[in-house]
Amino acid sequence: MPDTGENKDMNSLWTPGGEHPIDPDDPASAPPEQPVGGMAPENMAPEDHQRAEELARDMAAVQEQLASMPAAVVVATHAMGLYELAAIHLSKKPANLTETAVAIDAMAGVVEKLPGRLGEAEDTLKAALHQIRMAYVKFEQAARVAEAAGPDEPDESGAEDGAGSDEG
Repeated sequence: MPDTGENKDMNSLWTPGGEHPIDPDDPASAPPEQPVGGMAPENMAPEDHQRAEELARDMAAVQEQLASMPAAVVVATHAMGLYELAAIHLSKKPANLTETAVAIDAMAGVVEKLPGRLGEAEDTLKAALHQIRMAYVKFEQAARVAEAAGPDEPDESGAEDGAGSDEG
């Protein structure tokens, strides 16, 4: 965070949305009395303590690996994860358009707000965003047509969606 020259105390939390004051006397802002796992290390069985230490070492190794990678690579990977999430929601029967839109909008927020900063993956991400948006539009149009047609009824071929018949 850039130094603004102001003498700030540590009673605030910085987030992308800005500084948020924290009242040290407010119990809601105090750290929990017990660790997140619910058990203090001194109360753990030896095998649980060993597992917790292994987990902490593994987490530290992952953090070190992430820190050694360019942020653009990590961000691009997450953006592709959003693409995959959107595709998963589109592949449901019926497609979950609301959840798909959230994933697409999140991906767009990353790709469109970081032009020129996503490295080698940027062109791929832009193409993927365009592709998933086009797929969304097709699914949304199909949902509107299906809704306008009313409840699915089998046609003469036995297909419920009319895909098996060339007749109009």
